[in-house]
This record gives sequence, structure tokens and C-alpha cells, in this order.
Amino acid sequence: MKNITLAVDEQVLEAVRLYAAEHKTTVNALVRSELERLAKAEDRVARARRRIRELANDSQAQMGPVTWKRDDLHER
Repeated sequence: MKNITLAVDEQVLEAVRLYAAEHKTTVNALVRSELERLAKAEDRVARARRRIRELANDSQAQMGPVTWKRDDLHER
């Protein structure tokens, strides 16, 4: 595991220390948990994008000719 150094506003750090104490955890654990959550979310997004591309490439769907005009879709 790697260590990192963060610069945080003193008021923010104090509020987070209080939050951590109230939740029986540490600031370090809170930061680690949030970074893990972000990394997992980004990984899910990347997997979803890859899967959508795979489905699009494998699709047998075909588009017919465009028989409409933009103004037809947005009647005013």
C-alpha cells in the first residue's frame, strides 16, 4: 500500500475528524474508502462502455433511409 500526502483546508479537516470520530473510524479510512469507491465506479463505467461498443458491433440491426426532416420532429 502506498502513502500519499494531501493538502486540506484546516476547517475541512477538523470537520472530517469530527465526522470520523462520531462514526468510529479515521480520516485515513474515510479517504481510502472514497478513493476505492471512485475507482470502482470508473471501472464499472469503462466496462459498460466496452459492452455497449461490443453490442453495437455485433448488432444485426440496419437503419433504413431517413425519410423525415428535422423540422418535422420539432414542430412549433
